[in-house]
Amino acid sequence: MRALVWHGKEDIRCDEVTDPEIEDPRDAIIRVTSCAICGSDLHLYHNFIPAMMPGDIVGHEMMGEVVEVGSGAAGSLKKGDRIVVPFTIFCGECIQCQRGNYSVCQRSNRKKEFADKVYGHSTAGLFGYSHLTGGYPGGQAEYLRVPFADKTHIKVPDGIPDETLLFLGDIFPTGWQAAVQCDIQPTDTVAVWGCGPVGQMAIRSAILLGAKQVIAIDRLPERLSMAEAGGAIPINFAEESVIERLNDLTNGQGPEKCIDAVGTESHVSFKHPDTIVDRVMQMNMLSSDRPHVLREMIYVCQPGGILSIPGVYGGIVNQFPFGLVMNKGLTIRTGQTHVNRWTDELLRMIEDKLIDPSFVVTHTADLADGPDLYRIFRDKQDSCIKVVLKP
Repeated sequence: MRALVWHGKEDIRCDEVTDPEIEDPRDAIIRVTSCAICGSDLHLYHNFIPAMMPGDIVGHEMMGEVVEVGSGAAGSLKKGDRIVVPFTIFCGECIQCQRGNYSVCQRSNRKKEFADKVYGHSTAGLFGYSHLTGGYPGGQAEYLRVPFADKTHIKVPDGIPDETLLFLGDIFPTGWQAAVQCDIQPTDTVAVWGCGPVGQMAIRSAILLGAKQVIAIDRLPERLSMAEAGGAIPINFAEESVIERLNDLTNGQGPEKCIDAVGTESHVSFKHPDTIVDRVMQMNMLSSDRPHVLREMIYVCQPGGILSIPGVYGGIVNQFPFGLVMNKGLTIRTGQTHVNRWTDELLRMIEDKLIDPSFVVTHTADLADGPDLYRIFRDKQDSCIKVVLKP
């Protein structure tokens, strides 16, 4: 089969690889009908996430048709079922799964001993990501093996296009969880840093959850226009001061809730000293992440407020102003998304036409075009916001 394969920094190729097979009774095999390139895939592309190996199949946003089912999953799935595959692999039986904390499942990470040494406790296995999260083959491929498939799936109805349902596996529940973590009240201002696909979903989720106003912060006009169309007030940080503008919009109080939808590769104006410091630290392996957005959120957030962080971070951040967090009484909520905790509700929203997540799609192409589209997505060329690939 064809698959997009990681060969090193900025080197992803469309290769012929071995078809997946049932390895455990709880497995299923799907024929992938649609998959997508995610912003967090760029962290792998730039080699900022540790423990990638040449030959790893990438991709963690995918859906398709079940073509084979192991005996242990036969009660939940059958051949021909149409499913979205969440990026988090979970057993459904451990203590964390029973609590609904699927992204920290205690059983699905097959490199658990390795991850325990790095993180203290391993997280769940993730598709198409690093060997710290199990080293599972990803879904930017023609076929995918789904472990724990009796639990790790989202059944979806026929008659709704792939592009509308695909993002139930990651960016829609990720944006929703980011907003839910904010405990949004009707009097709240919610500021969202980053208007990529997750930021766009967080913006619309905050509006659906009843925020008084939502502010979108980015530098790309097409992203800011999309955010504004969704009901947000845009701030272009390349043209104006984020801090001054936020103070203007909140009568000097600052936003009650702040969402970091950027993560490890935050970009600021090259006039800002953080840009030089963070990039030098990262290049010299003194810090794994660029935390400018985190610093700015901590500084502007109203005392007693909440910082929600769906953006992916890989390890160590430099000059993290924890004294501000403590003295302002800020609450930080973060984590990989517990996808299936939210998907029943989100699927109903789609069916009731409260939201159509396909609004983020700007590019659709064949899987073979994936390597070129990684570069286009990275460089933000051709107004690229979200790429869907058709295996």
